[in-house]
Amino acid sequence: MTDEIPPGLSGLPAPPPLGSAALPAGAYAGRVVLVTGGGTGLGKAIAAEFARLGADLVIAGRRAERLEAAREELAAVPGAGRVTAAVCDIRDPERISEVFDAAQAALGLPDVLVNNAAANFPSPAEDLSPNAWRAVVDITLTGTWFTTREFGRRHLGAGTPGSIVNIGASYAWTGGPGFAHSAAAKAGVKNLVETLAVEWGPYGIQVNGLVPGLFPHADMTEDIRDGLERAAPDARDCRQPALRVGAPRELGWAATFLASPYARFITGHTLVVDGANWQRRSLVNPEVVPVRTQLGRGPYSP
Repeated sequence: MTDEIPPGLSGLPAPPPLGSAALPAGAYAGRVVLVTGGGTGLGKAIAAEFARLGADLVIAGRRAERLEAAREELAAVPGAGRVTAAVCDIRDPERISEVFDAAQAALGLPDVLVNNAAANFPSPAEDLSPNAWRAVVDITLTGTWFTTREFGRRHLGAGTPGSIVNIGASYAWTGGPGFAHSAAAKAGVKNLVETLAVEWGPYGIQVNGLVPGLFPHADMTEDIRDGLERAAPDARDCRQPALRVGAPRELGWAATFLASPYARFITGHTLVVDGANWQRRSLVNPEVVPVRTQLGRGPYSP
């Protein structure tokens, strides 16, 4: 199999170039956006699109050096407002509160929260240790909840509207063989979207989810990258119904729309941005290959 598109097929068109904006210039001027996991990868790409629309940004993450590099990069985005960075482990609710205090003092109470921070790695379910399970669930689900709760409490107390975007995963619906820990956590994140949209809607707080498909980027972990190469070393585009992968800016455009004034009546919804890949089915099911085999693991041994 090669990465050449079969004759007669074109796939979905390429997106507009980097630097284009999906909303009017200045749509987020004077608004504060907090992005967890905003120092790398898709979190940084999402933050860049808010910056392009004039937002004041707070990016949070666990690695100070990466955050500072991202802060400088985002501050240089044309149209960006003020950009600050905060070292934060979202498993620590006290630290989250401190980050909100600092953000509120420097920029104002965040109007938008993007819960992007997560942890993940592939593993057969039977190989997951208690610590491995907790490492993923505590960051992806519990950390998202702690950050969401802090945001919600502050807006409820102030009587102000706000918007939350939770980054999810399609295996919250389908199950995720090889990623039992992450799939369970992301299912919880999706449920928070649906639960809190109802609870907090009367107070002006909208809550939505955003699910990325395959968006290759420089910060992908080595094990995820290796998995993609094992699955389709020369043909990942042809394994997508769109016949291409996503550009990170496309996810950013979706996030800026969901949190914008133009989406005020959208809440409790999870938007999947993956070129219909998660809905793909074959007329004849492919051969079943156990997860251990896919990951190159030998037989399970207690």
